[in-house]
Amino acid sequence: MAFLTKHAAIVSLSLAASLLVGCNANNTSPEQAKVDNAQVTAPSYDLNQLIRQVQLNDEQQYQDSTQFTPLKHHKTLVNYVEQMALDLVDTMQSEQDIAIAVTSFVDLDASLNNSSQLGNQLSESFIHQLQQFGYGVVDFKTTDQILVNERGDFVFSRDIENLANKRIASHVLSGTLIYRSSGVEVNTRVIDVQSKRVIASSQKVLPYYVLKNDDINLKRASIN
Repeated sequence: MAFLTKHAAIVSLSLAASLLVGCNANNTSPEQAKVDNAQVTAPSYDLNQLIRQVQLNDEQQYQDSTQFTPLKHHKTLVNYVEQMALDLVDTMQSEQDIAIAVTSFVDLDASLNNSSQLGNQLSESFIHQLQQFGYGVVDFKTTDQILVNERGDFVFSRDIENLANKRIASHVLSGTLIYRSSGVEVNTRVIDVQSKRVIASSQKVLPYYVLKNDDINLKRASIN
């Protein structure tokens, strides 16, 4: 009998505790509910910050795509010069009986007097390509005499006093270099010396990975 009484008391206490919890839950005030809801509200975000982050991600993806470097390629500077020479030849077909002087390509800056290894190498490559297409190319750096000394035998010079005084070219080929994010933009033109008329032009972008593969230095050339 004592055991049943003790068991009934425990059951009564459990029911009482359950009723108290239920009453507390049902008696929660609206103000308390608002506080509880505020505590679980999702954090707010700065819209301008999110937009800026998206823009930065897009800029990074664009930069990565423009600076793409293939693991293996066979492109060289000569390949691009061949393409540009073809562009020039397509518009010079009626002008084949001309004498073209090829000068150094220069950086597109305020002076237009700054060249580089790339600028000089482009001019040398165009001399070969134009001659291959049958155009008359003159090298104005050739002197009237061969200079012989202990260092060797020389026929080229950049000293104006050693060069021909008369005009030997009817046209000149040159161009400008613009440094873009993905490579160097080369703008080439053939100009009539007398009228200054552009008779042919071409434009190509030389990827940096091609120039790197050819060990071409983009720093300004130092010509003595």
